[in-house]
Amino acid sequence: MENENTTPRIDGRMPADLREIKITPNYLRFAEGSVLMEWGNNKIICAATVAPNVPPWMIGKGEGWVTAEYSMLPRSGKQRNVRDVYRNYPNARAIEIQRLIGRALRAVCDMSAFGERMITIDCDVVESDGGTRTASITGGFVALALAIENLRKAGQIGKKPIIKDYLAAVSVGIVEGRAVSDLNYMEDSQAETDMNVVMTGCGDYVEIQGTAEENPFSATQLQDLLGLAKDSTQKLIAMQKEIVTIEVE
Repeated sequence: MENENTTPRIDGRMPADLREIKITPNYLRFAEGSVLMEWGNNKIICAATVAPNVPPWMIGKGEGWVTAEYSMLPRSGKQRNVRDVYRNYPNARAIEIQRLIGRALRAVCDMSAFGERMITIDCDVVESDGGTRTASITGGFVALALAIENLRKAGQIGKKPIIKDYLAAVSVGIVEGRAVSDLNYMEDSQAETDMNVVMTGCGDYVEIQGTAEENPFSATQLQDLLGLAKDSTQKLIAMQKEIVTIEVE
């Protein structure tokens, strides 16, 4: 019997392989920082907007804020999505994802270093194929770093590091009984366990979202998944480093 770790997945990849990834910086003319994140068949525009104010509850604290918004365009999937403006109720999935993106990005930022400014990262999914939240975090980090770099070039902030470390995220899971990295839509829909892992460049965890869809997963499987996630996020961070350079303390 062929070893399960040498058997190709449904799209021909090995268990630890990422899909093809391309990060195009400065994709939008007007945003302070932006990228087009192409990850497999995902296409996501991540744009950073800098505003000279902060939420009301932060006024006077002398600190900045980073937040995010996430949406899937109407024909980003096989079925047309209703635009949020026409919904009679909040899009709970989008709210959950944008909160995750915001939390993740704030985890590697020194809010006291860029004054009372707010940076909003808009993540708009043009085409989806599983893993849009992890792709949004990974691309959103680059857009954020580009925006801060532009603020520094314009002399609007000092030299004190704002971003403390790199940040990337990846989905991992148990599919057909084995641990695999970077699930596409078909794998995600049939996974026995689905997990999203957000990590820093130094290998620390920012967030782990893991759920057993059918059978519970074991401690050994959990370690396998986290090992795959660490290897994958390091590959993603290597791609980020080709675009942006930050001083990690």
